[in-house]
This record gives sequence, C-alpha cells and structure tokens, in this order.
Amino acid sequence: MEARLPRRFERYVALGDSSTEGLDDPDGRGGYRGWANRLAEAVARSQGSATPLLYANLAIRGRRTREIRDEQLAPALAMRPDLATLFCGTNDVVARDFDAGQVAADVDATERALRGAGATVLTFTLPDLASVMPLARRLSPRLRDLNARLRAVAAANGTLLVDFEAHPVAGDPRLWSEDRLHANSAGHARIAAALAHTLGLPGSDDSWQRPLPTLARRSLPVRLGRELSWHLRHLLPWLWRHARGRSSGDGRRPKRPELWPVELGSPGEPEAS
Repeated sequence: MEARLPRRFERYVALGDSSTEGLDDPDGRGGYRGWANRLAEAVARSQGSATPLLYANLAIRGRRTREIRDEQLAPALAMRPDLATLFCGTNDVVARDFDAGQVAADVDATERALRGAGATVLTFTLPDLASVMPLARRLSPRLRDLNARLRAVAAANGTLLVDFEAHPVAGDPRLWSEDRLHANSAGHARIAAALAHTLGLPGSDDSWQRPLPTLARRSLPVRLGRELSWHLRHLLPWLWRHARGRSSGDGRRPKRPELWPVELGSPGEPEAS
C-alpha cells in the first residue's frame, strides 16, 4: 500500500524486535543504526526545521509479538505518537509453539491501539528467506500463513503495509548479514527506502524494489564451506541458547527509550546520526 500523506509528523515511535533495534547495521560507535533510525532521519530531513521530529525506539532483540504488545505498547501510547512502526513475528515463526492466529491477534490489538491514539502506523510482511537460509524452507508455510493474516489485519486497521514477501529482492542474500537472520546495512537501507516511499516522502521512489545485478553461482565446495561455517558460528549457538530458555534480549533495555530530537548531522545525536 502506498499513501501520499500531506501531514507532518512530530513524534515517531518504533516498536519491535531486533530488526527494529537495528541489527546488523553498525552505527560506527558500537551500536546499531537500522531502518527505523534511517526512516526517522528521512522524515526529519523532509520536514526541515519547521517541524522538528522527536523519535523513540522501544525495540528489543529476541522479543515475540505478545511481549512487544505487553511491554512496548503502553510506553509508546504514553508518548502520543503521530507516527509509529510495528514489525514483529520472526521470533514467533521459529518457535515450537507458533500460533499464527494469536500473533495476528496481538498485532491487531497493537495496531488498533496506536491507530486509535491518532498515529499513522506502518508495518511490513516477513520476507521469504529460503534463498538466504535453506532451512527456512521448512518455515515457509508458517510465514505465508502469518503474512496473509498481517495483510488482513493491516487492511482492517488502516495500517500502511509494505509487502516484502511479494518482492523477490527482499530475499537476496546480499541484503542479509552473515547470521542470515538480520538485514545488513544495505538491507536496512532498502527497508527504510520502502517505508519512506509508502509515506510519500519527498524524493522517495520505488527503486527499493529493483533487483540487484545477477552474480555467478558459487562452486559447490564454496557453498558447502559457507553452510558449515554458518551452522557452527550461528545456528548451533542459537539452538543452544533457546534450549536453555534464554533470549538474546534478556536484561536489555531499549536503545532509545524516550523521545529525543533527530538532529541531522549532529555528532552528539543519540543513535540517530
């Protein structure tokens, strides 16, 4: 869905998990930038100094949709956002007790609350990562089911949705980090560009949909070596952590828990430069 919105925004709040937090898009200072920061910068830049943008990012890695609803919605509403992004579901899809209906219900409740408070809400579907991570093929039925529900919920609530599942470029391995679970800097830039285009920000266009140049297929030994490295460095540690009931977000706090001005070009700007 694309919208050309004449309104200007004053308070943007981002809710979600590691994707919204910004993994794996380093900010050069030991933290993460991410598509939400990039979108905040784009909105602030488009509005200029006439309408300064305040921005908070409540996302925490590892969070499932119900946790986002329980932990982040109330603080977000207290900030009275007129712009909000909500992305979640990845940590639900990979869980043994995945329930697409419950995830959709939690997304619905969160979107309705934000919309009822007067916020323009943006979200997006989960991309098909079968080309990035062969094991993801087993999760494809879950992903398609959840995405269909997310589309229906967004349509019912008037939420703006970018359907990444419908765009093959979203699953290009070159837009994903080494762990194959998080977008890299180029991927985060594409997500932010897609959201900016959906908002109708000046200077935005549909170039985010364009495929990357075709690359030659790697040899079998190279592919096998990459698979072995990924299993040892990423999959096994992830399985071990989850087997112990732990999350990468345990003990973490949001990187930007309060509304702070997006000051473009300011070296002291917290997380949004």
